[in-house]
Amino acid sequence: MTVVFAFLANILIAVAKTIAAALTSSASLVAEAAHSWADAGNEVFLLIADRTAERKKDANHPLGYGRGAYAWSLVAAFGIFTVGAIVSIMHGIQQLGVDEPVTSPGIAYGVLAVSFVLEAASFLQAFIRSRRLAHDRGASTWDYVVGTSDTTLRAVFFEDGAALIGLVIAASSIALHQITGVAAWDAIGSIGVGLLLGVVAIVLIGRNMAFLIGTTVSPEIRARAGRALLETADIRRVTYLHLEYVGPNRLFVVAEIDLAGDAPEAEVARRLRDIERVIESHTAVESVVLSLSVDDEPSLEF
Repeated sequence: MTVVFAFLANILIAVAKTIAAALTSSASLVAEAAHSWADAGNEVFLLIADRTAERKKDANHPLGYGRGAYAWSLVAAFGIFTVGAIVSIMHGIQQLGVDEPVTSPGIAYGVLAVSFVLEAASFLQAFIRSRRLAHDRGASTWDYVVGTSDTTLRAVFFEDGAALIGLVIAASSIALHQITGVAAWDAIGSIGVGLLLGVVAIVLIGRNMAFLIGTTVSPEIRARAGRALLETADIRRVTYLHLEYVGPNRLFVVAEIDLAGDAPEAEVARRLRDIERVIESHTAVESVVLSLSVDDEPSLEF
């Protein structure tokens, strides 16, 4: 719902900014229009990312399709960099030497104000969801958004946050142009919006690359998973535990455990299989591989 709302809002905002940029000849509004069109296109990739991550695992993809979400989100982040950042910076540089007044500034301010309301509504949805999930995990909202495996939520949060800051930059640059009569302020605003988008794109690219390569969970989640294993009736101790994200909020779990008792091999194999099925029934677990611990291996503390 958050991505759909953001997509519709960005389409309306992009059209309004494009018309306003044509009417006002503002370099900052051109940058903002490019920003909004880039965001609208990116929402399409994020919708594809969500649909891809929801696909069930099969014989060809035993760990599911979750990492596809990071691939599509990576494409979206490159879109921000190329369409948003580079276009805005280049246009701003080209306009630095152009001494052209901003015509009909009231239109510019009106469009920016309406855009701010729509972007704020979209950002508020992402912020409220992020704050709730962060509270459930005992983390700050910022730390949760940066570290979460939910790539779509992070993208919407960062894109909408950058959009709000960009609108302030654009409005300020137009105002400075009006007050000082120096047209360069408008061009500087365009460059500023581009640099902002470049920073956001680099952050999103880096996070998606990390999850594509393979990222382990935080110490808190690892400790929680270890305690959950030890609370299982048949498990006496855990000597090895590896948890890796294979998609948004989806984990691949590998563990070495010591089972209670000294049952025959066939019974032990069945017990391991039954425990794996119980663990895989958890909504956050995509796949589990359990093996038996060796007696001389130390137990892990959680």
